[in-house]
Amino acid sequence: MERQRVMERGEKAGVSSSSNGGGEVDVVVEMMDVIEAVGLYVGYRRTQRKECLNLVRRLKLLLPLLEEIKEIGNYKLVPSEGLKTSLDNFKKALLAAKKLLKKCSCGSKIYLAMESEAVMSSFHAVYEKLNQALDDLPYDEIGISVEVKEQVELTRMQLKRAKKRSDTQDIELAMDMMVVFSKKDDRNADNAILERLAIKLELHAVPDLKAEEVAVRKLVNERGVQNAESIQQIKDLLGKFKQIAGVDEAVVLDGPFSSKSLQRCRSLLIPHEFLCPITLEIMVDPVIVATGQTYERESIQKWLNSNHRTCPKTGQTLGHLSLASNFALRNLIQEWCEKNNYELHKKDACLGSDGISAELKEEISSLVQNLSSSEFEVRREAIKKIRMLAKENPDNRILIANYGGIPPLVQLLSYQDPNIQEHTVTALLNLSIDETNKILVAREGAIPAIVEILQHGTNEARENSAAALFSLSMLDENKVLIGASNGIRPLVHLLQNGTIRGKKDAATALFNLSLNQTNKSRAIKAGIIPALLHLLEEKNLGMIDEALSIFLLLASHPEGRNEIGKLSFIKTLVDIIRNGTPKNKECALSVLLQLGLHNSSIILAALQYGVYEHLVELTKSGTNRAQRKANSILQHMSKYGHIP
Repeated sequence: MERQRVMERGEKAGVSSSSNGGGEVDVVVEMMDVIEAVGLYVGYRRTQRKECLNLVRRLKLLLPLLEEIKEIGNYKLVPSEGLKTSLDNFKKALLAAKKLLKKCSCGSKIYLAMESEAVMSSFHAVYEKLNQALDDLPYDEIGISVEVKEQVELTRMQLKRAKKRSDTQDIELAMDMMVVFSKKDDRNADNAILERLAIKLELHAVPDLKAEEVAVRKLVNERGVQNAESIQQIKDLLGKFKQIAGVDEAVVLDGPFSSKSLQRCRSLLIPHEFLCPITLEIMVDPVIVATGQTYERESIQKWLNSNHRTCPKTGQTLGHLSLASNFALRNLIQEWCEKNNYELHKKDACLGSDGISAELKEEISSLVQNLSSSEFEVRREAIKKIRMLAKENPDNRILIANYGGIPPLVQLLSYQDPNIQEHTVTALLNLSIDETNKILVAREGAIPAIVEILQHGTNEARENSAAALFSLSMLDENKVLIGASNGIRPLVHLLQNGTIRGKKDAATALFNLSLNQTNKSRAIKAGIIPALLHLLEEKNLGMIDEALSIFLLLASHPEGRNEIGKLSFIKTLVDIIRNGTPKNKECALSVLLQLGLHNSSIILAALQYGVYEHLVELTKSGTNRAQRKANSILQHMSKYGHIP
């Protein structure tokens, strides 16, 4: 209740006016309420969480200053016009900070990830406003103590450092977003990328997905996204996240309810306590978990089967995984249904308590046993069937692993039959989409065998081996293991000589592996740079963005900068900045900026190739990200006196 009162006071502070608030003391109290209110915000989006927490911490450091101004003002402060203006500007800066923090607490996770650089620019603007407001305060006139002045100076130094901090964009996240938004992509790692992105954006649980749909709908209604293509991208990605979470429901942004909710408008009359917190549907078989919360049995069992060990509603770790039937609530629901003539959707009698049919469990158990059959045809059919089941949905991946399917599949990677190898490596690729299965597959020693197939298998087996290595490399320990197992060189070879799909799978894997510093050196020694240059030249492959994204990673390594920073490459970058697609230009500008920050002669070379006029043009007409990158390069040129 106290939390609610503080939040309400913080909201009111945003609409009240210092001229009507009873003097400067009232303004100070409003500012203190704003800081208290933002201190109660929770659920900051992962892409901005660190920045939000740092900003809140810095705002709290300003409370002693406001306390002192309030105390002095209560008995002796006679405000000047300058003080009134300073306090008014200070309040405006705090409200700007509050608005930004609220956006990062309640806004669409997908939109905030897409616009992460623009949001970072908003943080920098807030830092500038706060710093200016603190600088303008007449400390001597107010009579602020030395101790508080020192604390304010410390805060100002932190704000200045935060504003100067270079672009810390999550390059892995940016690459994943680029892949899933690509309309022409045809690679085998798509599901693995979606799974990683869902986890990274914390959009893999049903309650989070429902909250995101509400946030996106609000964004659209407020016209916060003007670009129709961006809206469609967000909608499509949210739909994909729902699919991998097993939610069979369309994303509807132009109405107050989802399509499923519209079909069940009567459910709005259902008592809230009768609805499962996960699905928001009336419960048929309510059960109690360790935290005392009640869920529909099928829904919570799926949650637990996906290796979650927390209560979806409270976030608390579950002390045990036992489920106790809530008979009292079930009786109340049945009574209410009879009284209101509401027909409950009965659960399929063939389904177990975990929502999975006994027939499917029996089938998977039998298939896992057949993996060890002495009959070649029985074994081959079992692998093919497991491959298809593992592709279909998350529950199947978990079931196959739980029935012991991974160890025999790993052994079959070494079977001397190309067809068996192809189906086996693809089955393991599909199974590895599950986070826990990534650990199990690597622990069974699959990586060296997958690398072997990558070198000597059929075309499809090599492509799927590359995709499997990508999926496994989402875990940092597996990045190291793949590099140590000589997996980089055959991936570079596939990038050079594979089919278009093979090249794309290899590029995705190499990007992920190159997030590890040692692997960057391995990739450079394996000849990745000539292979990437070829991708830039062969525009019909449509892989310019992937190539430039890997170049951006390699540019952070001394060996990479030495190899990349040659005149021919700089000329290619300038050509892309001149003639590329909007996304091409963004990527090329990022690489040029990274290289130029370490070597000003790179900027000089780019100027000689005519980049200046294109940079100026992009600051006016480029995408938001292109404008920021172009401005950064121009500022760097100006710093070293390179502006023509």
